Amino acid sequence: LKSALHNIIKNHTVLTYADLWTAFQQTDKKPDNTVWDIYTDVPGGVPAISFQFVVNQCGNYNAEGDCYNREHTWPKEKFGGDDTYPMYSDLHQVYPTDGWVNNKRAAYPYGNVNTVTYTSVSNQSKLGNSSTYSGYTDKVFEPVDSFKGDLARAYFYMSTRYQNEDAGWDNWTMANG
Repeated sequence: LKSALHNIIKNHTVLTYADLWTAFQQTDKKPDNTVWDIYTDVPGGVPAISFQFVVNQCGNYNAEGDCYNREHTWPKEKFGGDDTYPMYSDLHQVYPTDGWVNNKRAAYPYGNVNTVTYTSVSNQSKLGNSSTYSGYTDKVFEPVDSFKGDLARAYFYMSTRYQNEDAGWDNWTMANG
């Protein structure tokens, strides 16, 4: 089944990295026309932070809420970094997120945090230590429960779309060919 899905989706339209800004205005627009951001949105509540498309697009940031940027849910370092297309600009795994929180997440894997070292202001996403992965001792990033399914689907997509292409990616249990 996974191989059949791979064959269906492997020839998707490739966007440039710059094209993602425009694409987000279609794919990640909340009903009030603000940016849907998994690191600041509060499902069923009112987020402390919201971003306007284009106006709040990152350049520089100094704190949470300064601007939104492009988050590689599958860390770009794991597949070769900037300009490794089509993964680098794959809209199915690059989301608009708060620049500051995205920087805190860095390339840490998603997981369940046991000991919190950082909590986002708006929706309480966390960074910290965990025992999620056997043998892994570094930090993990835990988004709020409402977005864990979205991220799991993005990872399933990446594992399916790049099946067999991921064998040469960084030594990471998620990318094993």
